[in-house]
Amino acid sequence: MTGIPSSPEDERLRRWRLVLGGDAADGTGCRLSGQDAAVDGALTALYGSDRGRQQSPGGSRTAGLGGSAPSVARWLGDIRTYFPSSVVQVMQRDAIDRLGLSALLLEPEMLEAVDADVHLVGTLLSLNKVMPETTKETARAVVRKVVDDLEKKLATRTRATLTGALDRSARVSRPRHHDIDWNRTIAANLKHYLPEYRTVVPERLIGYGRAAQSVQKEVILCIDQSGSMAASVVYASVFGAVLASMRSIRTRLVVFDTAVVDLTDQLDDPVDVLFGTQLGGGTDINRALAYCQSQITRPAETVVVLISDLYEGGIRDEMLKRVAAMKASGVQFVTLLALSDEGAPAYDREHAAALAALGAPAFACTPDLFPDVMAAAIEKRPLPIPDTAAESGGAAANRI
Repeated sequence: MTGIPSSPEDERLRRWRLVLGGDAADGTGCRLSGQDAAVDGALTALYGSDRGRQQSPGGSRTAGLGGSAPSVARWLGDIRTYFPSSVVQVMQRDAIDRLGLSALLLEPEMLEAVDADVHLVGTLLSLNKVMPETTKETARAVVRKVVDDLEKKLATRTRATLTGALDRSARVSRPRHHDIDWNRTIAANLKHYLPEYRTVVPERLIGYGRAAQSVQKEVILCIDQSGSMAASVVYASVFGAVLASMRSIRTRLVVFDTAVVDLTDQLDDPVDVLFGTQLGGGTDINRALAYCQSQITRPAETVVVLISDLYEGGIRDEMLKRVAAMKASGVQFVTLLALSDEGAPAYDREHAAALAALGAPAFACTPDLFPDVMAAAIEKRPLPIPDTAAESGGAAANRI
């Protein structure tokens, strides 16, 4: 950063100095200058101790990021200079969490200075109710950019994966040769096995059809709005918009805390969906599932996706009875502890185990895996539960 190190040992000490922060006990004896000192200052402002003091002349790390907009704006500019975007976004999240800078995001100038990502969108949504009108337009523009980027990234693969699943689920009894589902055909004709020829004579062919343009499947996304689910709400809203754009799938999007809100009529614009949510508050999963259950008209062709950390504030036994009833009627029920890249948050393991016992294993799902999960549910095959799935009552229970 400030010239070529004189030796590998000097470079190693420089790196350790940046990691350890220059406190008396860091043991490196390394002094920083130039850009290295500036990088250390940016790290000091966020991760140093004794908040509010400036960096000492000796280079030891204290804290220098105050709560004023000008100093934070300068700091945001510095970290974009010194670190890649992925690191900048992590540092922004840490600044909001560690230094309580959420209030500064209510200022349009600050919003224009940050690098927007899913987590920042979640923070803005949590501030939506206290956001002044002068800030809302800027906030919507920030959210719009993140949502558009996500939709570009996720839409093509999602549509392709689910279109294939819809085609395969529309099986016909007189398929063309290239549409024959050989696994199902052989299974259906095993009684016609001829031992002398060591072959099966297929009297009945089972094949893949081609999904018609009319509605083939119903999908209900039921999303927990509790604070820990912010990233999941963002991704689910984007996926909901993608699914709603497919003619063969009728999509309904329901969000809930202790109340239930149906945002289906806003699915053409995921930004409107997101600003229609209200992150935080209590949780009544039973009430939300009761509403979803009331919207099901074709159980055998319906997929219900519950996205929740499963901390139920409603009636637990009723919640489980509803899931059991939906599954018994033919509904494909999917339970996601999270729909994000971070893995499962804290969740209610007892409820997760109870759902697994009903054949609805709970697991965290990344955005990249979600199309495959939905395809499996549409085709009524086992879900592709990742090996890192949360263990709720043991790995076997997760794979029921």
